[in-house]
Amino acid sequence: MATLFPRWMNALPTLGALIAGGGFTAVVFWGGYYLTPTFFEVGYMPEQPGAGFNHQLHAGELGIDCRYCHTHVEESWHANVPSTATCMGCHSEQKLAGWENHDVEWVRSAYAADESIPWVNIHVVPDYAHFPHAVHVNAGVSCYSCHGQIMGMPVVYQAESLSMGWCLDCHRNPEEHLVPPDKVTDLEWVQEQWLSKAVSERVHNGLTSEQLVQSLLRDPPEHCAACHY
Repeated sequence: MATLFPRWMNALPTLGALIAGGGFTAVVFWGGYYLTPTFFEVGYMPEQPGAGFNHQLHAGELGIDCRYCHTHVEESWHANVPSTATCMGCHSEQKLAGWENHDVEWVRSAYAADESIPWVNIHVVPDYAHFPHAVHVNAGVSCYSCHGQIMGMPVVYQAESLSMGWCLDCHRNPEEHLVPPDKVTDLEWVQEQWLSKAVSERVHNGLTSEQLVQSLLRDPPEHCAACHY
């Protein structure tokens, strides 16, 4: 009796299984990167109102401390953006001698109209999670660890993914991110003096709180309730 299908077709199920398995593996690996905050959020740089705020100029060249604009980060869970009145503390006409070429009229117009400047939030934590700034700042976590070298950014962008895995990496290895509390906002010092030193050297020289590090290592806050409501 003649066969309906040639012998070579016996290999089709095996070939189909290999193709399906390879396709599934490719989708998993592709999605593991391209469907995560590392791809979608790192580098996010929205357009800000007016001429924007040049952190390279203000924090870098002028040396303005982060806490002048982002007040109460040492007491509050939220790192607030500055009010228009805060901006006018420097940008009134009497205080801008020699800076006439810088466009700040949009700041003055907002102040005259008693309006807030509608800054676009860049670093957004999902509604189902919370990030208490005061806890981290007082523990010695530098602004650099989460925001990158802000002092070198003419336009601020998101430097880290802020994903759960990224947060847990820090919680599991806190000694790599803790700096002396008085250096938290000194981003130039953190980059040049802190990140260049080995963890053992930093702890040995007393540059971080060894007691705090050991406490975090013994009982690191990795449980869900630490970050999620």
